[in-house]
Amino acid sequence: MHNDRKSDDVLVIGGGVIGLACAHYLRQARRAVRVIDQGTVGAGASHGNCGLVFTSDLVPLCAPGAVRQGILGLLRRTSPLFIKPTLDMGRISWLLRFAGMCRVDHVRHAIRARAAILKSSGHLYEALLGPGGLEAEYEKRGVLLVYRSEAAMQGYAAVNDLLRPHGLAAEALAGKALLDVEPALREDVYGAWYHRGDSHLRPDKLLASWKQALVRSGVVIEEDCRLERFRCAAGCVEAAVTNRGEYAARDFVLAAGAWSVPLFARLGLKLPMQPGKGYSITMERPAVCPQIPCYLYERRVVATPWPSGYRLGGTMEFSGFSTALNPRRLAALTAAAGEYLTDPVGHPVVEEWTGLRPMTYDDLPVIGRAPRFRNLTLATGHGMLGVTTAPATGKLVAEIVCSAPPHIDPEPFSVSRFQ
Repeated sequence: MHNDRKSDDVLVIGGGVIGLACAHYLRQARRAVRVIDQGTVGAGASHGNCGLVFTSDLVPLCAPGAVRQGILGLLRRTSPLFIKPTLDMGRISWLLRFAGMCRVDHVRHAIRARAAILKSSGHLYEALLGPGGLEAEYEKRGVLLVYRSEAAMQGYAAVNDLLRPHGLAAEALAGKALLDVEPALREDVYGAWYHRGDSHLRPDKLLASWKQALVRSGVVIEEDCRLERFRCAAGCVEAAVTNRGEYAARDFVLAAGAWSVPLFARLGLKLPMQPGKGYSITMERPAVCPQIPCYLYERRVVATPWPSGYRLGGTMEFSGFSTALNPRRLAALTAAAGEYLTDPVGHPVVEEWTGLRPMTYDDLPVIGRAPRFRNLTLATGHGMLGVTTAPATGKLVAEIVCSAPPHIDPEPFSVSRFQ
C-alpha cells in the first residue's frame, strides 16, 4: 500500500479504449493526465471485441420489433441473447425501460445522435491510424451483413432506407456477385448487404500501441489500481481513494465501462446501465479466411480477419458482473460460423474470452458532466460501439473538461436524460 497522496491535473478512471481516447485528447489539450485501471490497461471489454469501426451502425438496438424478436429468440437454445432469470430489480427495470424506448421517434433521435459521433470517429481514426500513427492492423475493406435466407435479408431493407439520407446505405449482393466479393462464404448463403465505407482493426494491438504513445507523450498510467471510494467536498470530487493510495486531481473522468455503475454508486448516484456479456474466440487464420469482416446476421456473430489472426465474436448475455466463460456460448460461435463460412475455424485457438459491455437502455453513450459534482465527467455506456466511437468520445470529453466549444452536440449523451 502506497500512502503518499498524489495530485494530478486530470485523473482518468478506466484504461479501456474510451479511457485511453480521453487521455489522448486531454493530453493534446495540454492537460497533465494520469490513467488508473483496476487491472491491466486494455484487458476489459476493449480487448476481445471484434474490432469493427462500424460507422454505418446508426440504428439503435431498441427499435420497434426488437422485444418481440428477442423473446422469440430466447426460445431457441442457440439464441445469441440470454437473460439470466432473476429478481434483480435493476435489471428488470432496465429491460422495461429498453422496451419503452422501442419507438419510431426514439429511433429517429438516436440515428441523429449516433450519426454525429460515428462520423466524427471515422474521420479521427483516419488521422490516428494513418502513416506514422498508431499500429492496429487497420484496414478499410467494409463490412458484409450476411444472410442465409432471402426473408431475413429483405428485413434489413427498411433499416437501409434509414441510412440512405446519411449517405451510408449498403449495396445488396446475392449469389455469384456475393461470392466474387467474398469467396470464403458458403455457396448456400443467400446474400449480403455490403457497407463499403466501414473498416476494422485489431483492438488489442490498438490498445497496446495507444498505451505506448500516451506514455511517450507524458501520460502516467497506473495498473492494478482499484478505486475504493471518492473523497468529496463542496460539490467537487477531491480525490480517488485506491488500494495504492489517494489520487487528488483538478478534474476527474469516469470511463470504466460497465464497472462505472458500481463506482458511480459510491457517489450516491445511479447510472441506468447493465453489463452485457460478450464472447470471442481468437485463432490463427483458417485456410480459407474471409478478406472482409462478416456479420453473420441471423446468428449475430462477427467473423473478423486480420493479417495476424482471426476472431469470432458475439452474443449478448445479461447475467450480472460475472466474467466466467460459458463453454456453451463459445461453442455457439463456432457453430454459427459453420453455417456461413466454408472454413469457419482456424487452428490453433489463441484465446477464449469474455467481457462486459456497458449497455444503456436507449443505446446511446453517457458523455458529459455528472450531476452534483462539477469536476467529474462521464464517458461510458457505449454498448457495442466502444471501439467505433472512442476517438469522438475522447475529443468531446476533452472539450467538456476544458470548457471548449464541443465539435458535436453533447446534449443527446447527457446523463440528465435519465432524470
